[in-house]
Amino acid sequence: MKIEADAKLVTIYVNSTDQYRGQALYSAIVALCQERGIAGATVLRCVEGYGGSGHLHTTRLLELSENLPVRIEIIDIAERIDPLLAALEPMLGEGLVTVVDVRIARYLPDPKL
Repeated sequence: MKIEADAKLVTIYVNSTDQYRGQALYSAIVALCQERGIAGATVLRCVEGYGGSGHLHTTRLLELSENLPVRIEIIDIAERIDPLLAALEPMLGEGLVTVVDVRIARYLPDPKL
């Protein structure tokens, strides 16, 4: 069975070493999403990148390999994403957040089978 809907995709770019209240920031963000019943959140560790500072983070340089870019993708309907964004604001000391309107197609097992 296929369910289609309009949704929002939030992408957050931070560093793997960023912290929030003693834990990895990306873990704190995923925990917040779970607490709020957000449809999905995924953390992706990146191998190379730079942000506004222009400072390169890469696995190619041993001394920089501990501080890598992290991308967190969150998806749900706008009614859940908008309040989540407000809750995320105090958690993000530095980083970038993008929000994009998307159309999702969710595939579920057919209950008749």
